[in-house]
Amino acid sequence: MTLFHFFNCAILTFGPHAVYYSATPLSEYDTLGTSVKAALVYLGTALVKLVCLATFLKVSENDSFDPYQELLHAVIGFIDVAGLYFALTQLTHRNISQNHKFQAVGLGWAFADSVLHRLAPLWVGSRGLEFTWDYILQGLEANANLVLSISLAALGSLMWLRKNKPKTLIPIIYACAGIVATMPSITRFEYSFFISCVMPKGHLQPLPYVGGYQKSERLDTSYLGRGLGWHFPKVVGFELFTSLMMAFISWQLFSACQRSSS
Repeated sequence: MTLFHFFNCAILTFGPHAVYYSATPLSEYDTLGTSVKAALVYLGTALVKLVCLATFLKVSENDSFDPYQELLHAVIGFIDVAGLYFALTQLTHRNISQNHKFQAVGLGWAFADSVLHRLAPLWVGSRGLEFTWDYILQGLEANANLVLSISLAALGSLMWLRKNKPKTLIPIIYACAGIVATMPSITRFEYSFFISCVMPKGHLQPLPYVGGYQKSERLDTSYLGRGLGWHFPKVVGFELFTSLMMAFISWQLFSACQRSSS
């Protein structure tokens, strides 16, 4: 039963990436190489972010909310934008259109994020004897992140690759990109055993055990959790709603720029 629960959660977490690739023209144009390159860029970007987080951020022992630390966390999160810029503009791609390029890059970016942040906790936790909804919510969170990653890649392609865009839309494009780029800092719950690999000793406290099993591997490092006291299900619901809203806005902006250039 525990292995069945693991496979269900794994399909929910990683299945939508495969479905998106096969159900869109990405598979017809063989853009897998572009997605793999974007995933490798994400891994390098994540390593830089982890070093910065371990160097500049401090985990409060009393779980208090520090606005300065939260602002610094959001600023470090913009390293993702630099990595995405490199993936969209500096990597060599096949002769594919701009529409397919940003989708392939966003898909590879989201898949690497899911593997890096969710695969190990899923393997360790979902096979436990005690059933928990956390890993199903984690799969839903991965779906929201897929939508947000493709939305950010679409906005990035408008900012850096499209030259003839309407001037009235430029501030909106940059504002939406800034909102999407800060979403991980606002919503993400990190995992204690993952952060402990780079955090100095003494920064993390042992997590409580309930019935012989560790209660949770998640560290509440998100603004919604630490600042507003939201629990994980409410944060995931916010992520799903925000991802759909930003996807709709990004699609409208992309369509408006295409109409102006035709």
